[in-house]
Amino acid sequence: MNPALVGMALASIRRNLLRSALTTLGVVIGVASVIAMVTLGRGATAKVTSDISRLGRNMLIVVPGGDRRASTQGSARPFSLADVRAVRTEVPFLSEVAPSAGAAARVVYGNRNYGTGITGADNAYFRVRDYQVVLGRAFTEGEQRAGSPVCVLGETVRAELFGSGDPIGRTMRVSSLSCTVVGVLGSKGRSTFGEDQDDFVVVPLATFQRRIAGTDTVGAIFVSASRDDLTDDAQRAIEAVLRARRRVHEGDEDDFIVRDLREITDVVSKVTDVLTTLLSAIAAVSLLVGGIGIMNIMLVSVTERTREIGIRMAIGATADEVLVQFLVEAVLISSLGGLVGVALGLLASYAGCLAMGVPFVAGLDVVVGAFVFSGLVGVFFGYYPARKASRLEPIEALRFE
Repeated sequence: MNPALVGMALASIRRNLLRSALTTLGVVIGVASVIAMVTLGRGATAKVTSDISRLGRNMLIVVPGGDRRASTQGSARPFSLADVRAVRTEVPFLSEVAPSAGAAARVVYGNRNYGTGITGADNAYFRVRDYQVVLGRAFTEGEQRAGSPVCVLGETVRAELFGSGDPIGRTMRVSSLSCTVVGVLGSKGRSTFGEDQDDFVVVPLATFQRRIAGTDTVGAIFVSASRDDLTDDAQRAIEAVLRARRRVHEGDEDDFIVRDLREITDVVSKVTDVLTTLLSAIAAVSLLVGGIGIMNIMLVSVTERTREIGIRMAIGATADEVLVQFLVEAVLISSLGGLVGVALGLLASYAGCLAMGVPFVAGLDVVVGAFVFSGLVGVFFGYYPARKASRLEPIEALRFE
């Protein structure tokens, strides 16, 4: 690009600084909005993915029921301990298998009581769900086999019943069962879906079955694939084993569901991607409005500078040189607006991510794309005024008052 043309364009912008600044406002808002929307959308997706991965590593959840859309198990036949043993021994690709059962109950300590969820499980449950025992210990093998009255608390339950005190070794009542607290789990906080992941009490599965539920059934089986790339193979193997054990005939619908957390991640990611694209498209309308503003101001500039154009042509400037001069001016105006919009967009998205509690994921692709698009807006909307200037007749232009 000819440096002289750039210098002339910058001089023209400086002569009408306020008008040029107002002209770029639409481009600034458009670029900033697009960057902010895409960055916030990517941050939300990253947070959802992170939160779901914290539920467990390579985890599959097997529950009774034949409808994937159902949120409850309904009247589906529950699993048995024999089903759990079959999955553990016959399905390859698994590193952990954790049977569990649950119920709502009220827990009491001293004059404090609290409604929470009771989960019957073994130590494999903590490993599959990626929970860490940060105070005390997990269950011993003897406690799990004998169904001893011991429990491990989630952080929310610990805070509700014991405040800042040490609960280890204290005896509390879980429903009608008196049990000794042997451990406290590290806090995971709330999930993406608003569920408190620390609001529960874990007792050995045998304790839950014999002394709380009064049954020997299993409500769900949590399994962990040995590697992420083996999750699909593990899911197919689990389905085959359980179909055989539960006598599900070929062509019949399964009376159980194997849920893969990656499916939830994919669905949420697709939803956030669609919403981000929609909001970005709406924000991009500001770029078009800004482009129309650039065209309008450039048309005014051509009219104001008709005599200047005539003088340039009279001393030898060609129509192409005049066209390029005004086109460069339009592109510079929109590009400067794009630069300001990039800065404001990054600042706004950073503040928004802090306010929403999501990671700041600033992609170079969206920054470069928004800036390049702002330049293209200048080319597209600046071409007609530049073409109009280049087609002026020198003599008529010199006569213009």
